[in-house]
Amino acid sequence: MSSSLARPTNGRMIGGVCAALARRFGTSATTMRVIFLLSCLLPGPQFLLYIALWIFLPSEGKARTAW
Repeated sequence: MSSSLARPTNGRMIGGVCAALARRFGTSATTMRVIFLLSCLLPGPQFLLYIALWIFLPSEGKARTAW
């Protein structure tokens, strides 16, 4: 399991947030996307959280050059 959380440059859809979370937690990106879509059926700020993660998570290339 990777210790850093960064949006991958390959295999991402829309912003790469689900792909980053899937990589971090050791699951597939498809599974994470399904979990996100199912969570949208529940009340809550899912879309706002997704947008915030999209803004604040660095892209994989930028995360590598920062260190």
